[in-house]
Amino acid sequence: MAVLPILRFEDKIVETVEKNPVVVIIGETGSGKSTQLSQILHRRGYTRSGAIAITQPRRVAAVSLSRRVALEVGVQLGEEVGYAIRFEDRTSAKTCIKYLTDGVLLRESLSNPELNQYSVIILDEVHERSLNSDIILGLMKRLVKIRSSNLRVLITSATLDGVKVSKFFSGCPVMNIPGKLFPVEKLYSSERPKCYIESSLRTALDIHSREPPGDILIFMTGKDDIDKMVSKLEEKIQNLDEGSCMDAQVLSLHGSLPPEMQVRVFSPAHPNCRRIIVATNIAETSLTVDGVVYVIDTGYVKQRQYNPSTGMYSLDVVQISRVQADQRAGRAGRTRPGKCYRLYPSKVYHEEFLDATVPEIQRSSLAGSVLYLKSLNLPDIDILNFDFLDPPSRESLADALRQLYLIDAIDEDGMITHVGRTMAELPLEPSLSRTLIEANELGCLSQALTVVAMLSAEITHLSIHSIKDKKRKQPLKLPSGSYWGDHIHLLRIYENWDCADYDPAWCTEHNLQVRNMKFSRDVRKQLSQIMQKISKGPVDIQSSVRQKKGEQEYRSLRKALCRGFGNQLAERMLHHNGFRTLGYRSQLVQVHPSSMLETNEDGRLPDYVVYHELISTSRPFMRNVCAVDISWVAPILKKLEKMDIHKLSGGLESEKIEQAEHKQLQLHNLEESGSGRGDSMESRIQAARERYLARKANK
Repeated sequence: MAVLPILRFEDKIVETVEKNPVVVIIGETGSGKSTQLSQILHRRGYTRSGAIAITQPRRVAAVSLSRRVALEVGVQLGEEVGYAIRFEDRTSAKTCIKYLTDGVLLRESLSNPELNQYSVIILDEVHERSLNSDIILGLMKRLVKIRSSNLRVLITSATLDGVKVSKFFSGCPVMNIPGKLFPVEKLYSSERPKCYIESSLRTALDIHSREPPGDILIFMTGKDDIDKMVSKLEEKIQNLDEGSCMDAQVLSLHGSLPPEMQVRVFSPAHPNCRRIIVATNIAETSLTVDGVVYVIDTGYVKQRQYNPSTGMYSLDVVQISRVQADQRAGRAGRTRPGKCYRLYPSKVYHEEFLDATVPEIQRSSLAGSVLYLKSLNLPDIDILNFDFLDPPSRESLADALRQLYLIDAIDEDGMITHVGRTMAELPLEPSLSRTLIEANELGCLSQALTVVAMLSAEITHLSIHSIKDKKRKQPLKLPSGSYWGDHIHLLRIYENWDCADYDPAWCTEHNLQVRNMKFSRDVRKQLSQIMQKISKGPVDIQSSVRQKKGEQEYRSLRKALCRGFGNQLAERMLHHNGFRTLGYRSQLVQVHPSSMLETNEDGRLPDYVVYHELISTSRPFMRNVCAVDISWVAPILKKLEKMDIHKLSGGLESEKIEQAEHKQLQLHNLEESGSGRGDSMESRIQAARERYLARKANK
């Protein structure tokens, strides 16, 4: 195997790391930074005083990189080299090189804020600017001041603005490691195609028929596009004249791919066979697929956006940035000179693409991140003024504080509550954590665990929409959520699978993905174990309500869901089935067509529902809705009346305002005392004092 470029800089890297608590390493594509940095520091003795943590923004990358390093080191995965992702931990007491998602590192810091188990923390692929990695950057800035003598932090990327990060970390050194790239010819389209899937298909077939051997990598926006493209490619390739070109193997690559399917992408092609890999942007930098010579770049990426003023998510197909385009092109030059077919004109690249991708922290809901920061219990953390590399909008932070306050995670002074601290211990979004805690109080934890596990496994109603398929000769016999909504529907599905002894054939028969259902069972078991520790008592891991019917058995569960999602309430409008959101937002929305929410015997939808999320597609829709009673929500709505965002932030702004008012009162008193107005002075002072106290009481 050829020597990777980073190995030629080993001595220089170690020397720089020894002298500086923080080092930024810009390692170009093919430099070997993701697999070799941890091994270099391991060889140089850094694991004698603690493990080396290497964070990744994506689960697939954490798993695949740890496998690669374990193979190179010559150890079994899970021993000296391992990985940890949400709901899966392949490490042991021997593990000294640990690949983990940035979210897992954040969770570990809750129980050990100084992360003393690590001697080195490597933040890899930071240029992707994931939400969690930006939070970690702010925390590392604090941590290196506390552990400057026994902690080293390395921030690595292929395209990061090193000067910007260096300035953030008080001028830390920046090292540039060249990559191992061959020249890549960039071929632009004369115009944007009307359909990038069809254009990609034509381009791939043209390359396969005319170009010399070499794998093809096609960038698509998401799993749906990938599935369509793979299907079309396989059909077209089968119809090619035999002997007209070499064989081809079509593979997909995306974040939700099962591990056994991921491995196929990293295996070399068979002799006289070209691999055509259809991938999301996960293949830009997180994962390297050897053998790629041709890249087809559609110029698009699917991006999740959150609007804090409406509380609404949208999943939009947007143009990539120039940094992303360059990364995609670079994938064609790993093994020999390659070609990148850009399905857009040169003018679009130079004039329309942004320089870099918008950081996730500036387009996401921040409730989970703010809960994490609050749970650190650091007195000097002011959420609205926290030190971010690229600060999110004040509106986004205020929205997160408001959400946490309404579900009891923080009190009106911004202090984390006992409930909030318990929520932070669960690897879930705040609304789901709050639901489990409330369910435990109401005696319906077993059912709530099932619902949360099904939602966490992303078993959505789109994947089981064929239940309503009228073309089937024999309709599928799955229970509905009836008048109570989607969460009860998910619970009933799991209970039926439970009664079938978790038979995979039952899932196949009912058009449910076996892998996702099994994952939901594993998640449920893990959440049960966590809740046992939190509750300090026995928790039923198995489903405890099988084949029961009636409103009462689900009432407590719906009440718990209302407690968790009470800030996401919608009221049915009169005369039609539209809904409007209540609380601190108000807009017309509808229940998503995939919902199993049904009308009652009078043909009416519920008067009130809570929803898991608002999404904007063709119009605003609520996904995963649950019917609730307004009496359950009334206490939450009352909390809105005494909400002060500055106090919720935990900063000193409210105190400063009060101090300024108090100072103004004192000056007023002095002016009054010097005016010689005699008997009226005391009454004027008293009136001023009452105005001050009244303002303070209204906060």
